[in-house]
Amino acid sequence: MAITGTENKGPCFWCLKAVKWIPVLFLVTVVVWSYYAYVIQLCLITVENIGRVPNNFKITDLDFETYLHHRDSHDMQNRVLDNCAKNLPITNVTIGGSVRFCDKCKTVKPDRTHHCSVCGECVLKMDHHCPWINNCVCFTNYKFFVLFLGYALIYCLYICLTSFPYFIAFWMGDLQGMGRFHILFLFFIAIMFGVSLMSLFGYHCYLVLENRTTLEAFRPPSFRGVGADKYGFHLGRYRNFIEVFGEDPKLWFIPVSTSLGDGIQYPIHSRHQQSSYRSMDNIQNSRRDLETETSKLNPDETEIVIH
Repeated sequence: MAITGTENKGPCFWCLKAVKWIPVLFLVTVVVWSYYAYVIQLCLITVENIGRVPNNFKITDLDFETYLHHRDSHDMQNRVLDNCAKNLPITNVTIGGSVRFCDKCKTVKPDRTHHCSVCGECVLKMDHHCPWINNCVCFTNYKFFVLFLGYALIYCLYICLTSFPYFIAFWMGDLQGMGRFHILFLFFIAIMFGVSLMSLFGYHCYLVLENRTTLEAFRPPSFRGVGADKYGFHLGRYRNFIEVFGEDPKLWFIPVSTSLGDGIQYPIHSRHQQSSYRSMDNIQNSRRDLETETSKLNPDETEIVIH
C-alpha cells in the first residue's frame, strides 16, 4: 500500500501547518484594513471635509433672515451681503458686482468657490465634479487628479506598446488560443482610454499653466472695479505651475500634498489689487447706507440688520 505522505501524521503536524498560515492571514488583514483606512476614512471622509468652506464664511441665521426679508430689493440684499463680507478676504464678485453668495449653504463664497449640485455643498476652487472618482476636483485634490491622469496615460501607452506585436500576430493568424481575443480587446481598450486621457491630460496641463479651472475657462471670474478677466489669477506660467505642484521639484510628480495656499485666498494679478482696496471704501459706504435705510424700520428689524 502506497503512503501519501499525510498518513500517520500526528496533531503536531497539522498545528505546524496552521501556524505557517498566520503570516499570510496577518498580511491579508493588513491589506483589508489599509483599504478601509485609506479609501473610507481618508479619501471619503477626511479629504472631502478639507474641501469645504470654513464656517467664518457662513452668515448667521439673523443675517440670512434679513437677506430674505429684502428679497424684493436687490440693492438692499447687496448691502446686507456687503455688511457680512466686510472682513472676509474676497476679491471675486458676480457679473453685477455684488458679493457672491450661496442661498443653499448660507455662505459667502470665497474666491473661486462654487456650489456643486451633486455634492450638495460649496467647494473650494471647484474645477468640476468627476463621476469617475465620485467627488469634486477642487483645491485639495487637483494635483492628485492631474497626476492620476498622467499615470493613467502612461499605463495605457505601456499597454499599447507592449501588446502591439501580439495584436499584429493576431491579424496575421500566428496567435492561437482563446487568449488571443483578450489581447485584441486589451489593445483596443488601451487605445480608446489612451486617446481620451491624452486630450483630457493635455487640457488640464493647459489649465495649470494658465492658473484657471474648467469653470473659469467657460466663465471668467469677475473682480471688483474691473469686471470679468480670464487672466485675473495669472501669475506667469512657471508661477502658475508652482501654485498647484509646489516649490520642491522632487515632489512634483509624487502624490503628496504640495499645493500652495489655503484654498481661501489666492494671489491675483497686480492690476486687481488696487481695485480691491478701493472697493473696501464702497463696502463701508454701503454699510452706512444700510443702517440709514433700516433705521426707518421697527426696532426688531433694525437690530437684525445691524447685528
